[in-house]
Amino acid sequence: MKLTKVTEEPVSERFPCKQCGAILKYAPGTQHQVCVYCNFENYIELHAGVIKEYPLPEALKKLSEHRPVPPKKQIHCDECGATFQFESSVHSGECPFCGTPIVVSTLQSKMIQPKSLLPFSIDRKTAHKLFDNWLKGLWFAPNAVKKFARRDTKLRGVYLPYWTFDSETVTRYHGERGDVYYVRQNVRVRRGNHLVTEVRRVPKIRWTPVSGRVSRFFDDVLIGASRSLPRRIADALEPWDLDQLTPYDEKYLSGFQSEFYQVEIDKGFDYAKQVMDNQIYRDIAFDIGGAHQRIHSTHTAHTENTYKHCLLPIWSAAFRYRDKSYRFVINGRTGAVQGDRPYSVWKIAFAVLAALIIFATGAIVTDGMRADNIHRQGDYYYPQPTNDYNYQYKRY
Repeated sequence: MKLTKVTEEPVSERFPCKQCGAILKYAPGTQHQVCVYCNFENYIELHAGVIKEYPLPEALKKLSEHRPVPPKKQIHCDECGATFQFESSVHSGECPFCGTPIVVSTLQSKMIQPKSLLPFSIDRKTAHKLFDNWLKGLWFAPNAVKKFARRDTKLRGVYLPYWTFDSETVTRYHGERGDVYYVRQNVRVRRGNHLVTEVRRVPKIRWTPVSGRVSRFFDDVLIGASRSLPRRIADALEPWDLDQLTPYDEKYLSGFQSEFYQVEIDKGFDYAKQVMDNQIYRDIAFDIGGAHQRIHSTHTAHTENTYKHCLLPIWSAAFRYRDKSYRFVINGRTGAVQGDRPYSVWKIAFAVLAALIIFATGAIVTDGMRADNIHRQGDYYYPQPTNDYNYQYKRY
């Protein structure tokens, strides 16, 4: 954030306390905004109605006609008089000069507005405890990292933008089904000090060309629309209780940072189709049947496509250890913790050494038993067939 000259001010919301005039902040896990000075509470009314799904084709058409590039607008703080800018991806946060919570409307900046959100249910104090417990459970972490992490950690609450997509899919496919059969085969085995020939049943796979069609309705495929959090970390925070979504109300944002979406809706739907494809391939493999499956080609038709744009809460922070930054996040609803962490090379080396010693000791015992078994029964083994899927596919 930087001090700049006032040009055009965006529409911002302030929530003053009716008793002392200070700015109210949302209290996680409640239906209230609370004043940190006099403890006055302002009840947030629940809006009646169903969380709506919106037609995706209409949004894609508008996006193709116009892709807005919002200019950075100046924000004026009424408490201290300062003028500043949020980062381009942020529309809710605090004044960098006096800490006053400020929520900026998204109407002037984005084509699609958030219509629902999940309020924070975990407060800052609980989030710190969850982080401490996560640190304690880290395997192979350096002993000093816990001290550095607790000292440096400063949690911030953030509402991240997400898309959800619904789609009715029908997929046609071509592939092969693999069925296991057995043939009798002469095998040379050792009996004591002699090699003898025995007849054994050997498994083989018979491949048969197949084609067919599978269908599935996908409901609320969740796609992160922020680029500030790596997708692998954001995805690991699932599941979310999307059935508890609340109609969007800026009162829930007061005291927290909130981001605009940075992944446009068309790109979000492309990601969603990749998620759907993974399930569709499993459906196809089940439809083919047999012990093994090969999927050569697929073609999926998507209809009845709808979307929602919502905000989901996380606690986010980072700590430094040996000149490297490690980021972690906490699901603001469930308390699930995900993130990056350092490893102790020495602890891993000692663990590998111990495993090798145990393995070597076990191998000596096993070899003795095996030698005795060879002497009595011979040494011959064929692996049994499995039901593991053997995907070999290409997309149209």
